[in-house]
Amino acid sequence: MKLRSRIAVPVTAFVLAGLTATACAPQTSDNSSSKDEKSGTLRVWLFQEVNNDPKKKVVDEAIAGFTKKHKDTKVEVEYIPVETRAQRIKAAFNDPKSAPDVIEYGNTDTAGYVKDGGLADVTKEFGEWADAKDTDPTAKQSVTVGGKVYGAPFFVGVRALYYRTDVFKELGLKPPTSQAELIATAKQIRKAKPQMYGLAVGGTYLYGAMPFIWSNGGEIATESGGKYQAAINSAEAQKGITAYTSLFGDDNCPAAKCATMGGNATVTAFASGTAGMAIGGDFSHAAVEAGAVKGKYAVVPLPGVKSGEIAPAFAGGNNIGVLKSSSHRTLAVDLMKSFADKNVQRKLFDAMGFLPTYTDVRNEVAAKEPFVKPFVDTLSSGAKFVPASSAWGQIDASTVLPTMFQEIVSGKKNVATAADDAAKKMDAAFSAAG
Repeated sequence: MKLRSRIAVPVTAFVLAGLTATACAPQTSDNSSSKDEKSGTLRVWLFQEVNNDPKKKVVDEAIAGFTKKHKDTKVEVEYIPVETRAQRIKAAFNDPKSAPDVIEYGNTDTAGYVKDGGLADVTKEFGEWADAKDTDPTAKQSVTVGGKVYGAPFFVGVRALYYRTDVFKELGLKPPTSQAELIATAKQIRKAKPQMYGLAVGGTYLYGAMPFIWSNGGEIATESGGKYQAAINSAEAQKGITAYTSLFGDDNCPAAKCATMGGNATVTAFASGTAGMAIGGDFSHAAVEAGAVKGKYAVVPLPGVKSGEIAPAFAGGNNIGVLKSSSHRTLAVDLMKSFADKNVQRKLFDAMGFLPTYTDVRNEVAAKEPFVKPFVDTLSSGAKFVPASSAWGQIDASTVLPTMFQEIVSGKKNVATAADDAAKKMDAAFSAAG
């Protein structure tokens, strides 16, 4: 999931809050290094931000502290484009000589990278690390596969409900406290102001749709004995799918325009003043602030089915991991901790808006920055994550679930048929992944 750098440019607002692999590579052989050198040069790949200077400054400070402690060590950082990360990282897994020691990676990529044999198991070191005890459980889940830990959470991103305070005041509306109220409020806004979307929704906005499924008791998939099976066609999931797709129509967000919209487009619609509400991330804040609605909006958690409940949200974000092929394992793990420790996460929040993965640090920044509170409340109520299966990258890259939503809102298939078809595709991917 990224935050303040992507906050500033809406088109990149959710490039990494829910990263998925867009290219597949064969599973690698065991490239574990037999060496553990205690000096030399460590190579690091981090993601290039839209405005990278603030991030680089924080990273450089962390490196300075690391090299002060390890005087015979040098750290070289390369900032790589997000768009080509999958190809470069998987190629590195297959070519240890050119591979970095430490990488930043999207949290939905974890299982795939573990299957590819690229990430080092750091369970022991993570368990002994003092900071780790305060890691948010969902963030820890994002570095965990098969009960083992393969990195350190770097930051987290989550979504909540942005709404127009001026429109709500004019129409005598209150922020919705249940899913039914949300849908009804959206349609009230559209009826009173037909030039606006009530709630901007998108047929390809998977992580805007999932809270509807999760809040109705549905799941993307279920796990048993390390194997996953699709659950998107369960009765509970279908209730959530029905609720979300009911928002596509002339009475809220016309399917002809909204079926192809993604998360960036819905936030842009809100920021430009053409939507009464939108489901946006903490990372969307600056983009909204830079829009036509500045000073005329507020944020509350996305409501669940029952009044007063908060709908579970997807916890996106990035992690820091060590490659199995590193010949500097001990140093690399220490550098991983240096990048992901509490002090660095505080600085990254101030510099970039990256939401910390530690519950205590997150509470600190929420007290300092009021706009963060609805997102922290959402995380505290229980966020959700994607299946920890290497198949997820293929499922997401194949747009299985966005296709399902689009088939429903276009009228090509009913909810049950579209969900069953999506489940079959997901199960085929899970089966192939083993």
